[in-house]
Amino acid sequence: MSFRLASVFCAVALWTSPGAWAAAPQPRPQPATRPVRVIAQPPRIAQSTTILAGALRGPLSTADEVIFALRNPYTDPHWYANFGYWSLDAGRMMYGPGGSRLCKLNLRTRQITNLLEDRKGTIRDPQLHYDGKKILFSYRKGESRFFNLYEIDVDGTHLRQITDGEFDDIEPTYLPNDEIVFCSSRCKRWVNCWYTQVAIMYRCDANGRNIRPVSGNTEQDNTPAVLPDGRLLYTRWEYVDRSQVEFHHLWVANPDGTGATIIYGNQHPGVVMIDSRPIPGTTKIASIFSPGHGINEHRGTLTIVSPETGPDSPAGAAPVKGCPPYVRDPYPISSTLFLVSRNNQLLLVDSAAGAFEVIYTANQELHEPALVCQRTREAIIADRAKLGEATGKLVLADVHLGRNTQGVKAGDIRKLLVLESLPKPINFSGGPEPLTYLGTFTLERVLGTVPVEPDGSAFFELPANRQYFFVALDRNDLSVKRMQSWVSVMPGETTGCIGCHEQRTLATPIRHNVLAARRPPSRVEPFVGLPEVIDYPRDIQPILDRHCVSCHSYDKPDGKIILTGDRGPEYSQSYWTLFFSGQVADGANGYGNRSPRSIGTSASKLMRKIDGSHYGAKVSEKEWRLIWMWIESGATYPGTYAALGCGMVYVPVFPARKEDGSDDAAPPAYRIIQSRCYSCHSPRIKGGRLALPSQPSPRRPGSAAYERIVVENDPMLRRSSHVLFNFTRPEKSILLLAPLAKEAGGFGWCRTIKPDGSFGESAPVFRDTRDADCQKLLAVIRRGSEHLNRIKRFDMPGFRPNEHYLREMKRYGILPRDIGPSAPIDPYQLDRAYWESLWWRGPDKPMAASP
Repeated sequence: MSFRLASVFCAVALWTSPGAWAAAPQPRPQPATRPVRVIAQPPRIAQSTTILAGALRGPLSTADEVIFALRNPYTDPHWYANFGYWSLDAGRMMYGPGGSRLCKLNLRTRQITNLLEDRKGTIRDPQLHYDGKKILFSYRKGESRFFNLYEIDVDGTHLRQITDGEFDDIEPTYLPNDEIVFCSSRCKRWVNCWYTQVAIMYRCDANGRNIRPVSGNTEQDNTPAVLPDGRLLYTRWEYVDRSQVEFHHLWVANPDGTGATIIYGNQHPGVVMIDSRPIPGTTKIASIFSPGHGINEHRGTLTIVSPETGPDSPAGAAPVKGCPPYVRDPYPISSTLFLVSRNNQLLLVDSAAGAFEVIYTANQELHEPALVCQRTREAIIADRAKLGEATGKLVLADVHLGRNTQGVKAGDIRKLLVLESLPKPINFSGGPEPLTYLGTFTLERVLGTVPVEPDGSAFFELPANRQYFFVALDRNDLSVKRMQSWVSVMPGETTGCIGCHEQRTLATPIRHNVLAARRPPSRVEPFVGLPEVIDYPRDIQPILDRHCVSCHSYDKPDGKIILTGDRGPEYSQSYWTLFFSGQVADGANGYGNRSPRSIGTSASKLMRKIDGSHYGAKVSEKEWRLIWMWIESGATYPGTYAALGCGMVYVPVFPARKEDGSDDAAPPAYRIIQSRCYSCHSPRIKGGRLALPSQPSPRRPGSAAYERIVVENDPMLRRSSHVLFNFTRPEKSILLLAPLAKEAGGFGWCRTIKPDGSFGESAPVFRDTRDADCQKLLAVIRRGSEHLNRIKRFDMPGFRPNEHYLREMKRYGILPRDIGPSAPIDPYQLDRAYWESLWWRGPDKPMAASP
């Protein structure tokens, strides 16, 4: 479901009209107010100078100076992990080694001027003011751990600090009214799938006052720039119940955050579109397309984006002819000339000639080149947000309209379920564990439902500046279509959409009688008496205990299904079992925009087994609603982020998988598995249908990167370590019971295999529990159980969040800094206090605007 302000259509007209964009900027000579320090070292210039020579006679005839930053590279492979500190080590900084300069190069004389130098600090993201007289940039002084915004004159004088505080302010850009938009970690949240912090877009006055958010993202916003029509162009990373590595594309919004909408690429996974700027004299955009999940330092292919072809058109993006690979930081001079940086080089690319030229080589990595010149101010868009209000409104024209809605008929959808993606106060992994099994990466708060009128329209009010998504529900409250993107409303904003995932080249159908718009906006109707964030052990397991465990326990494992709450290495036995047996249909970390009724409660078999038809298992209305809420809110295991990085145990029976995909050396107990089990269960047996894996099954060809494929009763998942080991009752571990003879209290599941591949008679591996190998395996599992009892899981008595979670809660002001080590902590209440501290309450107390 995609949202856009109605007035955006007017902006699109301006966008596509001839001559709407500013012509090439006109330079203004810059007098030196003091002697400048010229670096004596001779520049190393490429032998051929034909492109630069021609440009100095043309577009650069009166603008022959370039500024850029020199700094050392950061080492994390991700494009965003270049500020802040590592979650598991607050002393490990994510920026590169210190030593940085802000420089100015004269393209005629080849002289380099140091405007600012810090032998221990880092300078980044320089941006020229419209008058060409001063430079806005992000600067971490050598004695500081944090980036703040600074300004300096182009001659190196009058350095002044704009923002301060123990948060990182990066990637600033001037607005045409002289205010500033930048990205900042003031949002107090962490990347949902990595060990580093998030920065989203903020706005402030020219003097750094009145800092306020203009985004509700739980993930990164990056490299904002201003389009000629006055809107912000930026990179938005999002993954609402879909792949975390595929969707980071180009969005636009008004400078106050209203009217956010996709401009290009949200249907094109597999590339990070970043460092984008408008091309003078055209309606096009120069962007870096960084391949896959992106490369550090934003390296990629210089690409021209043509938004007028539509945001989904593959023809709307084309690489620049003649530009080498792995460049960054494009600065369009004209429709055919571009400054880019590549490692320690400054390049001039001529797309008309299909060639490039190295015009300067530095002794450090070179970043963010820009011409020293005057430039035309973009259109000023009046603020539409009303900062004194705490809510905004959404209008949906017709929920039945949209792509991939085949089979959805008028009247099928009666309500919208409103869900909120909740930001993470800390994170410790590239995956979602132990939150889910490669499903959602965030906890999802259930706000409630709003009505859909008979004509498919809806009109409702939501709290401002938070990340929402919706599920379209039928008359039985089962999911029909699920939104796998997100929307927020700025204070006082009224915005809307056509339908669910509509084609973005469509105009809103002209309807003068939209039923929902003829009444006041609906308020979200909550589920009274039920938790807004579901915790599986607390809320769901007791229902299974009452209705399911009598047939699906270790004493009676009907269908080889066990639904007890016994704890495994990361999850409970029942939680993992519900997934490998295909009972829950979640996003599976795929591409999103699934077909109707293919995800959520309508596609989850569990919902059809609790109405009394499955051996009399009939739950109460409240129990049904709890299971329903759990599935629709992402089917998470814990209901608190304090569970992250806690209570997970590796059992040294199978080789542990390293981050590079290889295995550690096999532990001693693995020899037992090899000698006693691998005659049938070796992963090398063709087909692998009986393999004993330590990892989930691989993805299928053609699926999204990292996509989790759940096949009902997948043998790879059925024999995962998550169900083989029982840390609550180690002697009940399936690894021991399955090969143990029935007469000795085991399951006796092991059988001979006939030549045709079918199963023969019972063939227990362990005749009784006195078998030495059985005892050795039991001892290993017991040690894992003892370890878990020491470190505690979130649902165990005596659990206390880890030091890093507590460190951040102190930093955010949620916990007192002097709290004692034995002071009682309720992680559920702590999470809620953290989320509420981020809520917008008006200009006098904005969302996390300052430390």
